[in-house]
Formats: sequence, structure tokens, C-alpha cells
Amino acid sequence: MITLLIQDTTQAIQDTANAVNQALTPPAPEELHFIDLLFKGGWVMIPLAFLAFLALVIFVERYLTIKKATKDESNLMGQIRSYIHSGNLDGAMSLLKNNNSPLSRMLQKGLKRIGRPIKDIEGAIENVGKLEVSKLEKNISILGIVAGIAPMLGFVGTIVGVITIFHQVSIKGAIEIGTISGGLYTKMITSASGLIIGIIAYVLYHILNIMVEKIILKMETDAIDFIDLLEEPSK
Repeated sequence: MITLLIQDTTQAIQDTANAVNQALTPPAPEELHFIDLLFKGGWVMIPLAFLAFLALVIFVERYLTIKKATKDESNLMGQIRSYIHSGNLDGAMSLLKNNNSPLSRMLQKGLKRIGRPIKDIEGAIENVGKLEVSKLEKNISILGIVAGIAPMLGFVGTIVGVITIFHQVSIKGAIEIGTISGGLYTKMITSASGLIIGIIAYVLYHILNIMVEKIILKMETDAIDFIDLLEEPSK
């Protein structure tokens, strides 16, 4: 009987200790996923997400287009020179049509003007070159706009977060972590998202510009070589 009483008392003490430990143990922190974190940024995250998607689509489309225009044309001018020296202008024109690149279209215009004054040929080549460059630069400026707008939208989210904090404080009449946490989430997440999107768009904008500048340099160099080639017989 005494043994059973001792066992019951010991079990009761253990149960009490377990209950106290459970009460004193803080609850496990709620796991916060990245998507959940973004949603805490509020409605400002919607236009920011649109800007990020727009920048990505424009970069991929322009990158593929510009990359296609930068295909190896190291032998093109050599072949054109051989055709012109032999008087086979039709063969040179056929070669340029099959090449189908900004440089080839520019040189096609020059070939069509052979027989006219050199100034006219230079003007025709320059006009086509400007048109081809404008095609390559299409929509690249939008990346620059995204790079400027995204941080400003993040700043708008910061203002919204501050307004939310003051609104909650005015309602509850006290400054507590639970009261201001929602506004702080909005403030910090939108600011960080806007800056990240802006920085990425800025980098992508300059990557495309560098690629276009390389093409422009190549076109200008080959245009000069082409004009020199036409002037060779008169030297």
C-alpha cells in the first residue's frame, strides 16, 4: 500500500514537472517561406513583380536577337572583295542576301549604289546602318526605365509601411512589436525588392548596350573597308 502511494506520488510529481516544462518552453517559431515573405510586402509587390517579369522578357528577347546579329562574319568582307575585284556584283549580292544580318543588309545597299558618287554610297550605307542599329536597340530603353522605377516603387512601399504602423498605433494606443510588425514587413520587403529589381535591370540594360556597341563598331569598320574597296580602282 505504501509502495503504491509512493509510486502515485512520484508519477504525480513527474506529470507536474512535465506540465511546468511545457508551459515554460517557448513555442517553436513559425516557419516563414520566401513566397509568404513576399506576400507580406502588400499590394506594392504586384507592380514590382510585373516590372521584374517585363525586364526578364525584354532581356531574353533582345539578347537572342542581338546574339543572332553577332554571328561570325570574319570571311564576309574577304568574299565580297573577291567578287568585286572579279566584277561579279551579282555573286556578291547573292552572298549578302543569303547572309541576312545587319551588316549584310547595310552592304547590300552599298552594292546597289555602285556607279554613283562615293558620297551617295556612304550616305546610303549610313542610313541603313542607323536603321539596323535602331532595330537592335528596340525596347532596350525600357530596361533603363525599369531600373529607375523599381526603387521608387520600393520607396512607395516604405511610405505605405510607415503609414500602416502609425495607423495601427493610433488604433491600439500603444507601441508594441505585434502592432508595428506588419508595417515593418511592408516597409523593408518592398524597399529591398525594389532595389534588387532596379539593380538587376540596370545591369541587364548595360549588358545589352555593350553588345549593341560591339555590333556598331563592327559595322562601322566593315563599312569603311567597303568604301575603301570601291575606291581602290581609282587610286
